[in-house]
Order: sequence, then C-alpha cells, then structure tokens
Amino acid sequence: MELGLVGLGKMGGNMRERIRRAGHTVLGYDRNADLADVHSLEELVGKLSGPRVVWVMVPAGEATQSTIDELADLLEPGDVVVDGGNSRWTDDEKHAEELAAKGIGFVDCGVSGGVWGLENGYALMYGGDKDNVAKVRPVFDALKPEGDFGAVHAGKVGAGHFAKMVHNGIEYAMMQAYAEGWELLEKVDSVTDVRDVFRSWQEGTVIRSWLLDLAVNALDEDEHLDGLRGYAQDSGEGRWTVEAAIDHAVPLPAITASLFARFASRQEDSPQMKMIAALRNQFGGHAVEKK
Repeated sequence: MELGLVGLGKMGGNMRERIRRAGHTVLGYDRNADLADVHSLEELVGKLSGPRVVWVMVPAGEATQSTIDELADLLEPGDVVVDGGNSRWTDDEKHAEELAAKGIGFVDCGVSGGVWGLENGYALMYGGDKDNVAKVRPVFDALKPEGDFGAVHAGKVGAGHFAKMVHNGIEYAMMQAYAEGWELLEKVDSVTDVRDVFRSWQEGTVIRSWLLDLAVNALDEDEHLDGLRGYAQDSGEGRWTVEAAIDHAVPLPAITASLFARFASRQEDSPQMKMIAALRNQFGGHAVEKK
C-alpha cells in the first residue's frame, strides 16, 4: 500500500525504512528537506492515491494540531489520519471529531520501540473505528514485531494513546526500581562488581527484562556512569498517568513516586532536604551541613 509519513526524526525515519522493507511505498515529509521525499504536505497528499492514509509522527501538542489542521484541508472523505506521536488521549477525541466533520477517519496509535524498532519491530497500541483501522492494517503488520503479539486494537479513539501512556507510567516505575537497586549496590563495600551483579540477573531471575539488558549495556559503556549527570527529563506521559489515576481514584504509589523522583533530579541542592535537615537538627540535635 501507499503511506504518507509526516515527521522523519529518530522514530519516524526508522519507521519509514521498516515499512519500505515490508514492500510498501512510503512518501515522507519533514521540515528538514534533507530527510524528506516531498517538500510540503500539499505535495505529499497530491502524490498519494485514494483512499489515502497519512501517518503523523511529530511532537504532541501544537505541532500535531497544526499538522492535522492542514491535512484536514487537503485530504478527502474516506482518507485516514493516524497520529502515532505521544499525544494526550483527550486530544485524540478532539481530532477525530474535527476530521469526521469532513468525512476523514482518524486512528490514534501509541508506538513503543525507540531506536531499536527498525530491527526489532515496534509495539503498537491503536484506537479507532474498525473500518479506519482496517485501512491502516498493512502498515501495522509491517511495523509490529515478528510473531503473534506486539500489536493491539485497544478500543475506541483515544484508547491507543491511553494504553501507551500507562505503558510509559509502568516504564517510569521499573526504571526507578533498577536505578535505586543500582545505587544501593554501588554504596556498599562488600559488592565489588555491581555491573556483573546486574548481568547475572539477565538469566533465570524474575526481574529480567529488556530494560535490565539496556542497563547492562549502559554499564558496559561506563561502568559507574561517571560520565553522566544525574538529571532525567519526563516527556509528559508520566504526569498524564498520575492525573488519570486521580480522575479515576486509582492508587498508583509506585508510578507517582517515580515521577516525583525525576523532579528531584533537577535540583542541584534540594530545598525539601534543607527543611528535613533543619527539622532533624531541631528535634534531635542531628548535625547539619553548612554551605
């Protein structure tokens, strides 16, 4: 089939290549002309045969909104737009309604796989009407990992990005657990090879995972991570997961704590810990460190 792909960054560029390897035609557009096959959304739409499928792979928020707005004026009834970025699920409902008014279908798709997806395949979680999903099915089949699993029609519009949001929330908590365990192992004198302890967990343990494999890769590159600053950004899905949990009265203590731990990483000198130190000094006479 033919696919229009908007956004050819680290994810989008590799997705274009994987889809082409499966025998499909992909026309890619990116603001970086060096990456693009065509040089405008208008040219992209004009070169695709109907019914068209255009996959949007740009940052969530204004970039996605403006792209979908432009496509709404270029596409025709029966065409389908797929949002494969990390949009908030509530935006999906808005986009679907706006496009439906012009007879254009909409599918939201959470995509996981990162820089490894080209070779390993991408885990896909998508939401939308079954007829619109069917028009995109050959692309889903090309992108997903080999085998029976790795892709799911999660439900109605918004379900794909909601599922991906929860996936990322779980990822936050898993990474935090590995990080805390690593720091504790590094602190004690009796453990002399933390890297090989992590490596030993890769087989036969209940905590083995791809994330653990990646942790070992990182430690092989820099055994004590001395070259890194202890700073971790959050891309938004962790916050949205916690907000959704509040809305639905679902307790998420591990995911919430892992999100707040990232906030702590951005402080050179924690104001909260200043108060904790001051209180310990006041009630127990515990020593404090002066600047």
